[in-house]
Amino acid sequence: MTTPSKQEYRLQNLSCASCAAKFEKNVKAIPEVKDAQVNFGASKLTVVGDISVNQIEEAGAFDGIKVSQSPKRTIEKSTPFYKKTENILASISLVFVVLGYVLSSVRGEVDTLVIAMFIIAIVVGGMEIFKTGFRNLAHFEFDMKTLMTIAVIGAAIIGEWEEAAVVVFLFAVSEALEAYSMDKARQSIRQLMDIAPPTALIKRAHGEHFHEMELPTEQIEIGDILIVKPGQKIAMDGVVLSGRSAVNQAAITGESIPVNKITGDEVFAGTLNEEGALEVHVTKRVEDTTIAKIIHLVEEAQAEKAPSQQFVDRFAKYYTPAIMIVALLVAVLPPLFMGDWQHWIYQGLAVLVVGCPCALVVSTPVAIVTAIGNAARQGVLIKGGIHLEQLGHIEAVAFDKTGTLTKGKPEVTDIFTHNNMTEETVLQLVAAVEKQSQHPLAKAILTTLHEKGLTELVPTDFQSITGKGAYATVDGQKVSVGSLKWIATLTTVDEMTKERVNQLQAQGKTVVAAVSDDQLIGIIGIADQLREESKHVLQKLHALKVKHTVMLTGDAKPTAEAIASSLGMSDVRAGLLPAEKLTAIKELRAKYGAVAMVGDGVNDAPALASANVGIAMGGAGTDAALETADIALMGDDLTKLPYTIGLSRKTLRIIKENIIFALALKLIALLLVIPGWLTLWIAIFADMGATLLVVFNSLRLIRVRNK
Repeated sequence: MTTPSKQEYRLQNLSCASCAAKFEKNVKAIPEVKDAQVNFGASKLTVVGDISVNQIEEAGAFDGIKVSQSPKRTIEKSTPFYKKTENILASISLVFVVLGYVLSSVRGEVDTLVIAMFIIAIVVGGMEIFKTGFRNLAHFEFDMKTLMTIAVIGAAIIGEWEEAAVVVFLFAVSEALEAYSMDKARQSIRQLMDIAPPTALIKRAHGEHFHEMELPTEQIEIGDILIVKPGQKIAMDGVVLSGRSAVNQAAITGESIPVNKITGDEVFAGTLNEEGALEVHVTKRVEDTTIAKIIHLVEEAQAEKAPSQQFVDRFAKYYTPAIMIVALLVAVLPPLFMGDWQHWIYQGLAVLVVGCPCALVVSTPVAIVTAIGNAARQGVLIKGGIHLEQLGHIEAVAFDKTGTLTKGKPEVTDIFTHNNMTEETVLQLVAAVEKQSQHPLAKAILTTLHEKGLTELVPTDFQSITGKGAYATVDGQKVSVGSLKWIATLTTVDEMTKERVNQLQAQGKTVVAAVSDDQLIGIIGIADQLREESKHVLQKLHALKVKHTVMLTGDAKPTAEAIASSLGMSDVRAGLLPAEKLTAIKELRAKYGAVAMVGDGVNDAPALASANVGIAMGGAGTDAALETADIALMGDDLTKLPYTIGLSRKTLRIIKENIIFALALKLIALLLVIPGWLTLWIAIFADMGATLLVVFNSLRLIRVRNK
């Protein structure tokens, strides 16, 4: 028995959250479908089963949904607002409404021609509404279009032709504006999808020769050589084979400054080659590139329901039937005691319209979609609405030290010389020995040598001594480099040098000492340097009312305390193993409640998983960071942390505002029933106003930037 295939499809014209739910239900009802899930925020459908695009479009015919296969690229032709069929019909409806009002002022409201104008306006403007409404009524499904259909038919029965016509027109306008607004919110994903070019020029081996050809990215294979000219976008992930250039990686990492790339450096699809020509060895297929993973994770994040959205969905499930019961009671009870059936039936119809949960249902997803899309454009990958919400409640932030608060790359900070040696000579001799070493400190010394433009000396007879250091013959001298404890066994170390070493170690620096032919020639202080932005980031976090910041590190206590002191951090826990970091996070959660952990996504995996929100540094190109953490700072940029916490708190605030707006406007309108003042006009304005208010309020999140 074969396993049903899993397919993804892109959707167009998916207009509202309730339409998405109904479309998903229709697709699941197709016999060949085992399972289906609609991602409203990303306009995407995932289906398990073997079905055709035509079958899916038939399931979405009620909303005019168009379907295309994913990941196949489709160029979405954006139809101008004034050319969309539903908007043209709404405009024609408006013309007949105006004609009806003009004629009624001349011939009276009960004139046959006047009523005919309003009927034409109702039929033209409400054609799609009624088709769906009647179909829903036949299946006892109640959404906004069903409620509108009942309300308009009821208004017509009691002779309220002009109000029915105006309500149909206003509803058509609200639908058009809501579709426009949701499209605006979805642009964040569309912009991500458009980052990488659809085709690229490659060189591919044919026997002993290479042939150049332009291919769609879907046909490019691992091992192909990508040719990238100045000003072109890089189409695939890979490693630079030849050439040198500055590459703008803002689309992936959010970095504003281009990064210099040379042979051996990694480059990402969707980034812009600014200066030189590059040849790039392709290392990933198009569906596995970093940008493809980002798009996938952002779409999945927008599909995942945040706690507030789950609450709203549960609430709406009971809210709609309750409104229908209230509408029935308003239409029936008062006239039993007071008479005037026409007036109270009209009031009941108005309650039906005003009570539609559209604004409530859309209040949370549109905010989540907008915030996650904005963050992705800023180089922050948030893997779900639940993490976005949790980050807004964070009371304490724990930081790994190496590579998070510091650069993660040791640098030479001090050189002290002895026996009339110059700094340059000491550096050259030490670098010659360290050149053969695999120790991380060796790289720092060689980097400083190259930065100073000094010549590399050639060593011979190199020998490494585990845990102590190394020695080699350089320019006829035996040069030994290593810890002061070992060097002290090879030569005499004076008290002043010992004191200086103690001072350097108290500052958190590692000390390398060097001897030439049994004479001490110098000591070198090396430290992992603080990120320039670390102190400013901690200040911003405190300004955001984060109660506590703490450093968790496996480094020695003196080094950790020196770093913490320069940052103004009062809580530092040093010498921790991964399991001890996990224990520390549990203690922080017990004390402060919600805790975020910021680390590199590999060594800190247990602590990242245990924290309420795990945040990984440097997600670009790092699969472990993308998989382990709840949030990834793609550009290895710590300043994105306060921005992300600020964005999450603003999102929470906007979601609360949206729910209050949606319920308050409807409550005010419903209270108008008591004196009998509620009209269909007020009802549709309350519903339309609430929906547009929450959508436009959510779109404010597009403007949040990292400052």
